Amino acid sequence: MGFSEGFAPYFSRILIGIELALGLLLLQRNYLRKFIIPVTVLLLAVFIGHLTYVTFISGGNSGNCGCFGELIPMTPIEAIIKNIVAVGLLAYLFKLLPKEGKNGNFWVLTTVLFASILAIFMLAPIQPLENSFTVSEPQTTTVDSLTVDTIKVDVPVATVIDTVKKVEPKKEDIKVEINEPPQHKSGFKQYFSKIDSGRKTLCFFVPGCDHCRVAAKELTELKKTNKDFPEISIIFMDEEADLIPAFFKEAGAEYPYKIIGVIQFWKVLGSGKDTPGVKYLWNGNEYKYYWGITDDKFDPVDYQKWINKSYSELKK
Repeated sequence: MGFSEGFAPYFSRILIGIELALGLLLLQRNYLRKFIIPVTVLLLAVFIGHLTYVTFISGGNSGNCGCFGELIPMTPIEAIIKNIVAVGLLAYLFKLLPKEGKNGNFWVLTTVLFASILAIFMLAPIQPLENSFTVSEPQTTTVDSLTVDTIKVDVPVATVIDTVKKVEPKKEDIKVEINEPPQHKSGFKQYFSKIDSGRKTLCFFVPGCDHCRVAAKELTELKKTNKDFPEISIIFMDEEADLIPAFFKEAGAEYPYKIIGVIQFWKVLGSGKDTPGVKYLWNGNEYKYYWGITDDKFDPVDYQKWINKSYSELKK
């Protein structure tokens, strides 16, 4: 949404706290018709507007809106429909409720609000920001033309006659078969030192994400059937990191991994992308990227075809 890295963690937690407070306050009667229902409807209207804008900008209805995290994946249009239904139910409740009198305990509202926000900050403490992530441009290798320096020697008396016959090189077509792509800086070397050497499988997973676990298990099965399978490395989001042992147990194997902060993780994953993410890299060059759980989701059969391609086939 354009917020700075320093402000975004606070804004997101406060917003979640407000949502939690409104949900709890809908269960009580203090200022329910006068304040709670109108504010909830207003917040839902803001969400509907934002999701509509995101859907229009992205040009489609793919990805997970994140309303329920990975527990209940929901596309932006599904989330819009859900919010419209919620607004309709709240409007019906507003109509059913009798008009409130002047008496009401406003301290109930403020207490629940601040307690909810504080609970969110306690359950999800803000992690220190990490170094910024940048993707470098590809390395360019230049070969200087071969030059021969001639030295002029002045001999005062004798005349020097050049008797060396110049031999012109034969013009022959020298074909050098290149079996792999040139070296490229992928930008992930700060996480894995050898990521730009050879064929690699780089994954972006969340430890508690069921779809990520399925993708990891599929990669393990592929690796068992292919001895030359690109080495697997994983970048984990720093959310439920304590579930990493269980993640590997379900995946059927353990792989080298790094854990990074939530904000940094989404930057590395890429704008508009979602988990699980799987990249195919060769000498730092990206040839395939799977992400999310919709059209671009990881496909083990398709990935097998990609890793079996030669460099000449990948260049086409």
